[in-house]
Amino acid sequence: MRLKLTLLTLLWFGICQAQTEDELNQISAHLSQATITQGAFQQQKQLKFLRNPLNSNGTFVYHQSKGVIWKTLSPVPSTVIINDNRLLTDQGEQAVPAAFGKVFQALLGNNLNFLTEGFTIAVSHHDAVWQLQLEPKEPLLKKLFLHIKLSGDQELRQMELEEFNGNQTQIHFEHITHPSELASEQEVDFARLSP
Repeated sequence: MRLKLTLLTLLWFGICQAQTEDELNQISAHLSQATITQGAFQQQKQLKFLRNPLNSNGTFVYHQSKGVIWKTLSPVPSTVIINDNRLLTDQGEQAVPAAFGKVFQALLGNNLNFLTEGFTIAVSHHDAVWQLQLEPKEPLLKKLFLHIKLSGDQELRQMELEEFNGNQTQIHFEHITHPSELASEQEVDFARLSP
């Protein structure tokens, strides 16, 4: 009886996994797939110990092979540059686990199928509007996030992060474009990361 129950559970899990992958493929077919994605963001972060949320805004650039430039313009200007294994902030450069660097890029690069490696995914979509709820599988990501919610249409429009420590972040993306090449300032920023 126990073997039968185990086999049925594995079969059910396999069916659910196949349905999730099929739904992700349908969503991915509608998403913009470009080497470069750039735009603006509005971010609201609610820290457990503060009554009012912290609001910020800025710009981002994603490049398929170089990484992400995340520039906060207000209220305090700062720049974060990240690729698969390096993170550069105004305080200096450091190594980051590949799981974190790749996930960050997959989120902004519309690479939904990559996310199945690090997360259990629940999918809902209607026509071109979709929503994903991601629950971390990898130990490092489990220490950071309880879950991540993504929603969008042809582009990622909103990201909600619920951190393990109780903090919550909502990010809205707008003015998204896909230029054919990086601006010279963006090339200079990416060149600041160690090879």
